[in-house]
Amino acid sequence: MSLLTVNENGLYCRQGNFYIDPWRPVKVALITHGHSDHMRWGMQHYICHQHTIPILKLRLGIDQSVQGVEYGESFEINGVEISYHPAGHIIGSSQIRLSYRGEVWVFTGDYKTEPDGVSQPFELVPCDHFISECTFGLPIYQFPKSSNIYSQINDWWRSNAQDGYNTVLYGYALGKAQNILAHLDQSIGDIYLHGAVANVNEALATIGYSFPGVHLRSDMEKSKIEGAVIIAPPSANGSPWLRKLKPYREAMCSGWMQLRGARRRRSVDKGFPLSDHCDWRQLNDAVIATGAQKVYLTHGYEDNFSRWISENYVLEASVLKTLYNDGMEDVE
Repeated sequence: MSLLTVNENGLYCRQGNFYIDPWRPVKVALITHGHSDHMRWGMQHYICHQHTIPILKLRLGIDQSVQGVEYGESFEINGVEISYHPAGHIIGSSQIRLSYRGEVWVFTGDYKTEPDGVSQPFELVPCDHFISECTFGLPIYQFPKSSNIYSQINDWWRSNAQDGYNTVLYGYALGKAQNILAHLDQSIGDIYLHGAVANVNEALATIGYSFPGVHLRSDMEKSKIEGAVIIAPPSANGSPWLRKLKPYREAMCSGWMQLRGARRRRSVDKGFPLSDHCDWRQLNDAVIATGAQKVYLTHGYEDNFSRWISENYVLEASVLKTLYNDGMEDVE
């Protein structure tokens, strides 16, 4: 019998009687990270990395029962040995390693192997069974180096400011926003934050993180904001809140911007293919490097990528259907 299976509540460990990133209320939930498709309300008890706790409290409420663990710390539930390891996706994001009777499973959650300078870099965890997301599991998704993208973002902001425009950069309030902020050239101009971004930054500040930017409050004089950059979640696109900041140019920061037409569908001026997920090359490298003989794909192009893995690497690959969906972050 498999150590991990999927039922109506989520990814379940029968031996340990706990779930990983469940989508319905359960007794014990091991959480990989703070995005809303992986960390949901209603669990009796949450276990997550220490740096995910302030995000959990912010999004789910301060009265939640939460246990924090460190990377590499080992503990047991009903004989199942558990440890959390860096996933490189966002601050506090974790892969979860399970070991039982000599068999090792790893669930990646969301991850990327290229360091971003903000979150703890991805750690390779050898295993027998590897459950991997494959959000960008097609060959067309091969992203440029993030350092080059950050340079392009700063150049674009500088050009916009010289032309008399504000610059609006859209990215998830948790993860993408902090990565952008950490790499902005603050000499170009002022930095302002949508409330969703400011709230996340304030929560992270309680555990020592610091990011630039001023919370753009409703009572601020918007007409005096000139040549600035505004960091906002995708849901702010086209909102009355944003229109008060005209004139501006808008850009979407997302791995989906790799495809032609994605920028046009979002009705923005520019798209930067900046992703918090593995691209095609990173996915392939990670699958091989774990040494796993059985690979389970979820969250993305599962059918395509599982077929590719089976045919090209002589591994047993299959699809694991889940309800994870990054699009939920658009509402934050």
